[in-house]
Amino acid sequence: MAEDDPIDEIATIEGRLEELAAVSERCRKIILVSKAAIGGGIALLLGMMAGLLGPSQVAAIGSIAAVLGGIVSLGSNVSTLQQTMAAMDAAELARADLIGRMDLRVVGEGTPS
Repeated sequence: MAEDDPIDEIATIEGRLEELAAVSERCRKIILVSKAAIGGGIALLLGMMAGLLGPSQVAAIGSIAAVLGGIVSLGSNVSTLQQTMAAMDAAELARADLIGRMDLRVVGEGTPS
């Protein structure tokens, strides 16, 4: 029964690591979309200022909104990603500590019959 306890804890940590990996992947995707929104908004605004696109108040407001929304989303998800990575590091250390404390035996090669 004493051996099952660390194994259950390790399994719980493994599940938590999988959840954190999913969160970090989602943050990375949102960061990429945020950067694209910032770039698209800036390109649209510059295109209007250069005269390549006709002047439109709606497009100007939309491009400014895209830039500001992208910046807010980028900042939020970068900090979430940093916190998630720190939590993953802590969980991996806890898992390694639990494994290190277990009395594991090396299974030797059997003799062929």
